[in-house]
Amino acid sequence: MTDSAAAANDEWTVQRILQWTTSFLGQKGVDSPRLEAELLLAHARKCARIRLYTDFEALLTEDERSSMRGFVKRRAQREPLAYITGKREFYGRDFAIGSGVLVPRPETETLIDVCLEFLVKETTARVCEVGFGSGCIAVTLAKQRLGLSVTATDVSTDAMTFAFRNVAEHKVEKRVSLLTGDGFEPVRSAMAELFDGIVSNPPYIREDELAGLQPEVARHEPREALVSGEDGLQLVRRLVAEAPSMLVPCGWMAMEVDPQQCDALSSLYEAAGFVDVRVHKDLSGDNRIVAGRLAAKT
Repeated sequence: MTDSAAAANDEWTVQRILQWTTSFLGQKGVDSPRLEAELLLAHARKCARIRLYTDFEALLTEDERSSMRGFVKRRAQREPLAYITGKREFYGRDFAIGSGVLVPRPETETLIDVCLEFLVKETTARVCEVGFGSGCIAVTLAKQRLGLSVTATDVSTDAMTFAFRNVAEHKVEKRVSLLTGDGFEPVRSAMAELFDGIVSNPPYIREDELAGLQPEVARHEPREALVSGEDGLQLVRRLVAEAPSMLVPCGWMAMEVDPQQCDALSSLYEAAGFVDVRVHKDLSGDNRIVAGRLAAKT
Protein backbone atom coordinates (compact mmCIF):
# COMPACT_ATOMS: atom_id res chain seq x y z
CA MET A 1 0.00 0.00 0.00
CA THR A 2 2.76 2.43 -0.99
CA ASP A 3 1.99 5.92 -2.27
CA SER A 4 3.14 4.91 -5.77
CA ALA A 5 0.80 1.92 -5.75
CA ALA A 6 -2.03 4.10 -4.54
CA ALA A 7 -1.38 6.59 -7.30
CA ALA A 8 -1.72 3.85 -9.88
CA ASN A 9 -5.17 2.96 -8.67
CA ASP A 10 -7.10 4.96 -6.10
CA GLU A 11 -9.83 2.36 -5.82
CA TRP A 12 -8.69 0.96 -2.46
CA THR A 13 -11.59 -1.30 -1.61
CA VAL A 14 -11.67 -3.51 1.46
CA GLN A 15 -11.05 -6.58 -0.71
CA ARG A 16 -8.11 -5.06 -2.55
CA ILE A 17 -6.39 -3.77 0.54
CA LEU A 18 -6.76 -7.15 2.23
CA GLN A 19 -5.18 -8.87 -0.75
CA TRP A 20 -2.29 -6.41 -0.89
CA THR A 21 -1.64 -6.47 2.85
CA THR A 22 -1.76 -10.26 3.03
CA SER A 23 0.90 -10.52 0.32
CA PHE A 24 3.07 -7.80 1.86
CA LEU A 25 3.00 -9.20 5.39
CA GLY A 26 3.71 -12.69 4.06
CA GLN A 27 6.83 -11.36 2.33
CA LYS A 28 7.93 -9.85 5.65
CA GLY A 29 7.73 -13.23 7.39
CA VAL A 30 4.58 -12.57 9.44
CA ASP A 31 2.69 -15.71 10.42
CA SER A 32 -0.98 -15.94 9.35
CA PRO A 33 -0.75 -12.83 7.14
CA ARG A 34 -4.40 -12.98 5.98
CA LEU A 35 -5.73 -13.11 9.51
CA GLU A 36 -3.48 -10.28 10.59
CA ALA A 37 -4.43 -8.20 7.55
CA GLU A 38 -8.07 -8.58 8.53
CA LEU A 39 -7.44 -7.66 12.17
CA LEU A 40 -5.43 -4.58 11.20
CA LEU A 41 -8.04 -3.41 8.71
CA ALA A 42 -10.88 -3.95 11.17
CA HIS A 43 -8.91 -1.86 13.66
CA ALA A 44 -8.31 0.87 11.06
CA ARG A 45 -12.02 0.94 10.16
CA LYS A 46 -13.12 0.63 13.81
CA CYS A 47 -15.43 -2.24 12.94
CA ALA A 48 -15.89 -5.92 13.73
CA ARG A 49 -13.75 -8.25 11.61
CA ILE A 50 -16.86 -9.99 10.22
CA ARG A 51 -17.99 -6.63 8.81
CA LEU A 52 -15.12 -6.72 6.31
CA TYR A 53 -16.80 -9.58 4.46
CA THR A 54 -20.03 -7.66 3.96
CA ASP A 55 -18.08 -4.57 2.85
CA PHE A 56 -15.72 -6.16 0.32
CA GLU A 57 -16.45 -3.53 -2.33
CA ALA A 58 -16.52 -0.57 0.07
CA LEU A 59 -13.93 2.15 -0.49
CA LEU A 60 -11.71 3.18 2.41
CA THR A 61 -11.78 6.77 3.53
CA GLU A 62 -8.55 8.73 3.50
CA ASP A 63 -8.36 8.50 7.30
CA GLU A 64 -8.82 4.72 7.15
CA ARG A 65 -6.14 4.40 4.50
CA SER A 66 -3.75 6.54 6.51
CA SER A 67 -4.35 4.52 9.67
CA MET A 68 -3.96 1.24 7.82
CA ARG A 69 -0.73 2.40 6.20
CA GLY A 70 0.75 3.17 9.60
CA PHE A 71 -0.44 -0.12 11.12
CA VAL A 72 0.98 -2.19 8.26
CA LYS A 73 4.33 -0.41 8.47
CA ARG A 74 4.57 -1.17 12.18
CA ARG A 75 3.60 -4.81 11.70
CA ALA A 76 6.11 -5.21 8.86
CA GLN A 77 8.76 -4.14 11.38
CA ARG A 78 7.50 -7.07 13.47
CA GLU A 79 5.92 -5.04 16.22
CA PRO A 80 3.43 -7.38 17.94
CA LEU A 81 -0.09 -7.17 16.57
CA ALA A 82 -1.48 -6.69 20.08
CA TYR A 83 0.66 -3.57 20.58
CA ILE A 84 -0.80 -2.09 17.39
CA THR A 85 -4.44 -2.92 18.06
CA GLY A 86 -4.06 -2.30 21.80
CA LYS A 87 -5.79 -5.51 22.81
CA ARG A 88 -5.53 -9.29 22.91
CA GLU A 89 -8.20 -11.92 23.51
CA PHE A 90 -7.55 -14.32 26.38
CA TYR A 91 -9.94 -16.97 27.64
CA GLY A 92 -12.77 -15.35 25.69
CA ARG A 93 -12.24 -11.82 26.98
CA ASP A 94 -10.42 -8.79 25.56
CA PHE A 95 -7.51 -7.32 27.51
CA ALA A 96 -5.76 -3.99 27.00
CA ILE A 97 -2.19 -4.61 25.84
CA GLY A 98 0.65 -2.28 24.90
CA SER A 99 4.40 -1.77 24.81
CA GLY A 100 6.08 -2.84 28.04
CA VAL A 101 3.73 -5.69 28.88
CA LEU A 102 3.91 -9.36 27.90
CA VAL A 103 1.38 -10.37 25.25
CA PRO A 104 -0.88 -13.18 26.58
CA ARG A 105 -0.30 -16.53 24.88
CA PRO A 106 -2.88 -19.22 24.05
CA GLU A 107 -0.88 -21.82 26.02
CA THR A 108 -1.39 -19.79 29.18
CA GLU A 109 -5.10 -20.57 28.98
CA THR A 110 -4.11 -24.08 30.09
CA LEU A 111 -2.68 -22.53 33.25
CA ILE A 112 -6.14 -21.13 33.95
CA ASP A 113 -7.72 -24.55 33.42
CA VAL A 114 -5.30 -26.17 35.86
CA CYS A 115 -5.97 -23.53 38.51
CA LEU A 116 -9.72 -23.99 38.13
CA GLU A 117 -9.31 -27.69 38.89
CA PHE A 118 -8.13 -26.64 42.36
CA LEU A 119 -10.94 -24.13 42.84
CA VAL A 120 -14.53 -25.30 43.28
CA LYS A 121 -17.15 -22.95 41.86
CA GLU A 122 -18.32 -21.76 45.27
CA THR A 123 -14.78 -21.13 46.50
CA THR A 124 -13.83 -18.21 48.74
CA ALA A 125 -10.15 -19.08 48.40
CA ARG A 126 -7.27 -16.62 48.39
CA VAL A 127 -4.73 -16.93 45.59
CA CYS A 128 -1.40 -15.17 45.03
CA GLU A 129 -0.14 -14.53 41.51
CA VAL A 130 3.49 -13.60 40.84
CA GLY A 131 4.10 -11.65 37.63
CA PHE A 132 0.67 -10.35 36.69
CA GLY A 133 1.69 -8.63 33.43
CA SER A 134 -1.50 -7.49 31.73
CA GLY A 135 -3.55 -8.92 34.60
CA CYS A 136 -5.13 -11.53 32.34
CA ILE A 137 -4.57 -14.45 34.74
CA ALA A 138 -5.77 -12.69 37.89
CA VAL A 139 -8.79 -11.18 36.14
CA THR A 140 -9.76 -14.43 34.41
CA LEU A 141 -9.58 -16.45 37.61
CA ALA A 142 -11.68 -13.84 39.41
CA LYS A 143 -14.27 -13.87 36.61
CA GLN A 144 -14.43 -17.67 36.54
CA ARG A 145 -14.69 -18.02 40.32
CA LEU A 146 -16.88 -15.25 41.71
CA GLY A 147 -15.89 -15.77 45.36
CA LEU A 148 -12.16 -15.84 44.71
CA SER A 149 -9.74 -13.17 45.95
CA VAL A 150 -6.44 -12.65 44.11
CA THR A 151 -3.38 -10.72 45.28
CA ALA A 152 -0.96 -10.23 42.38
CA THR A 153 2.56 -8.79 42.14
CA ASP A 154 4.82 -7.57 39.35
CA VAL A 155 8.08 -5.60 39.24
CA SER A 156 6.97 -3.58 36.20
CA THR A 157 5.25 -0.21 36.48
CA ASP A 158 4.25 -0.51 32.81
CA ALA A 159 2.49 -3.76 33.63
CA MET A 160 0.67 -2.05 36.50
CA THR A 161 -0.76 0.52 34.08
CA PHE A 162 -2.34 -2.10 31.85
CA ALA A 163 -3.32 -4.51 34.62
CA PHE A 164 -5.08 -1.75 36.55
CA ARG A 165 -7.03 -0.86 33.42
CA ASN A 166 -8.02 -4.48 32.82
CA VAL A 167 -9.06 -5.05 36.42
CA ALA A 168 -11.31 -1.99 36.20
CA GLU A 169 -12.68 -2.87 32.76
CA HIS A 170 -13.71 -6.34 33.93
CA LYS A 171 -15.08 -4.98 37.22
CA VAL A 172 -13.07 -7.14 39.65
CA GLU A 173 -11.47 -4.31 41.65
CA LYS A 174 -12.95 -5.59 44.91
CA ARG A 175 -11.39 -9.02 44.52
CA VAL A 176 -8.10 -8.42 42.68
CA SER A 177 -5.31 -6.48 44.41
CA LEU A 178 -2.23 -5.41 42.42
CA LEU A 179 1.09 -4.78 44.18
CA THR A 180 4.36 -3.56 42.65
CA GLY A 181 7.47 -5.44 43.70
CA ASP A 182 9.66 -8.51 43.27
CA GLY A 183 8.19 -11.97 43.78
CA PHE A 184 6.46 -12.46 47.12
CA GLU A 185 8.14 -9.45 48.77
CA PRO A 186 5.26 -6.97 48.37
CA VAL A 187 2.85 -9.53 49.82
CA ARG A 188 4.78 -10.56 52.91
CA SER A 189 4.49 -7.27 54.81
CA ALA A 190 0.74 -6.99 54.23
CA MET A 191 -0.19 -10.68 54.42
CA ALA A 192 -2.84 -11.24 57.08
CA GLU A 193 -3.21 -14.96 56.35
CA LEU A 194 -1.68 -17.65 54.19
CA PHE A 195 -2.85 -18.31 50.63
CA ASP A 196 -4.77 -21.30 49.36
CA GLY A 197 -2.94 -21.29 46.05
CA ILE A 198 -0.13 -19.71 44.05
CA VAL A 199 -0.07 -19.22 40.29
CA SER A 200 2.66 -17.82 38.07
CA ASN A 201 3.67 -17.51 34.45
CA PRO A 202 7.22 -16.38 35.27
CA PRO A 203 10.06 -15.47 32.92
CA TYR A 204 11.67 -18.76 31.89
CA ILE A 205 13.77 -18.11 28.78
CA ARG A 206 17.53 -18.69 28.96
CA GLU A 207 19.88 -15.75 28.45
CA ASP A 208 21.29 -17.32 25.28
CA GLU A 209 17.86 -18.01 23.79
CA LEU A 210 16.46 -14.48 23.54
CA ALA A 211 18.27 -13.36 20.38
CA GLY A 212 17.03 -16.42 18.48
CA LEU A 213 13.34 -15.87 19.22
CA GLN A 214 10.78 -14.33 16.86
CA PRO A 215 11.44 -10.60 16.31
CA GLU A 216 8.08 -9.76 17.91
CA VAL A 217 9.41 -11.22 21.15
CA ALA A 218 13.14 -10.49 21.04
CA ARG A 219 12.85 -6.88 19.85
CA HIS A 220 9.66 -5.67 21.46
CA GLU A 221 8.41 -7.55 24.52
CA PRO A 222 9.85 -6.66 27.95
CA ARG A 223 13.03 -8.57 28.71
CA GLU A 224 12.29 -8.82 32.43
CA ALA A 225 9.10 -10.76 31.63
CA LEU A 226 10.97 -13.23 29.42
CA VAL A 227 14.51 -13.98 30.61
CA SER A 228 15.54 -15.57 33.91
CA GLY A 229 19.24 -16.45 34.16
CA GLU A 230 21.46 -18.86 32.31
CA ASP A 231 19.04 -21.79 32.48
CA GLY A 232 15.76 -19.83 32.59
CA LEU A 233 14.92 -21.08 36.08
CA GLN A 234 16.49 -18.40 38.26
CA LEU A 235 13.20 -16.88 39.43
CA VAL A 236 11.37 -20.21 39.33
CA ARG A 237 13.79 -21.73 41.88
CA ARG A 238 13.25 -18.84 44.27
CA LEU A 239 9.47 -18.91 43.98
CA VAL A 240 9.20 -22.66 44.55
CA ALA A 241 11.56 -22.53 47.53
CA GLU A 242 9.60 -19.68 49.14
CA ALA A 243 6.13 -20.97 48.28
CA PRO A 244 5.66 -23.28 51.32
CA SER A 245 5.94 -20.31 53.68
CA MET A 246 3.11 -18.59 51.77
CA LEU A 247 0.64 -21.47 51.62
CA VAL A 248 -1.84 -23.14 53.94
CA PRO A 249 -1.34 -26.89 54.51
CA CYS A 250 -2.34 -28.71 51.31
CA GLY A 251 -2.20 -25.42 49.42
CA TRP A 252 -1.43 -25.67 45.72
CA MET A 253 0.94 -24.12 43.21
CA ALA A 254 0.70 -24.02 39.40
CA MET A 255 3.37 -22.61 37.07
CA GLU A 256 3.90 -22.34 33.34
CA VAL A 257 7.36 -23.08 31.93
CA ASP A 258 9.05 -24.28 28.75
CA PRO A 259 8.26 -27.90 27.86
CA GLN A 260 11.92 -28.83 28.36
CA GLN A 261 11.88 -27.44 31.91
CA CYS A 262 8.92 -29.40 33.25
CA ASP A 263 10.97 -32.30 34.64
CA ALA A 264 13.36 -29.92 36.40
CA LEU A 265 10.45 -27.94 37.83
CA SER A 266 8.75 -31.12 39.03
CA SER A 267 11.91 -32.01 40.95
CA LEU A 268 12.00 -28.53 42.50
CA TYR A 269 8.40 -28.95 43.63
CA GLU A 270 9.12 -32.27 45.28
CA ALA A 271 12.24 -30.96 46.99
CA ALA A 272 10.18 -28.09 48.43
CA GLY A 273 7.62 -30.48 49.93
CA PHE A 274 4.93 -30.61 47.24
CA VAL A 275 3.14 -33.88 46.54
CA ASP A 276 0.87 -35.12 43.73
CA VAL A 277 3.05 -33.17 41.32
CA ARG A 278 1.68 -33.38 37.80
CA VAL A 279 2.71 -32.06 34.38
CA HIS A 280 -0.14 -30.80 32.18
CA LYS A 281 -0.03 -30.44 28.40
CA ASP A 282 -1.15 -27.32 26.56
CA LEU A 283 -3.51 -27.27 23.57
CA SER A 284 -0.61 -28.05 21.23
CA GLY A 285 0.14 -31.23 23.16
CA ASP A 286 3.36 -29.92 24.72
CA ASN A 287 4.21 -30.25 28.40
CA ARG A 288 3.59 -26.77 29.78
CA ILE A 289 2.14 -26.54 33.31
CA VAL A 290 3.51 -28.08 36.51
CA ALA A 291 1.19 -28.19 39.52
CA GLY A 292 1.12 -29.82 42.92
CA ARG A 293 -0.14 -29.61 46.48
CA LEU A 294 1.88 -28.86 49.58
CA ALA A 295 2.07 -31.84 51.85
CA ALA A 296 -0.13 -31.66 54.92
CA LYS A 297 1.70 -30.80 58.15
CA THR A 298 1.97 -33.64 60.64
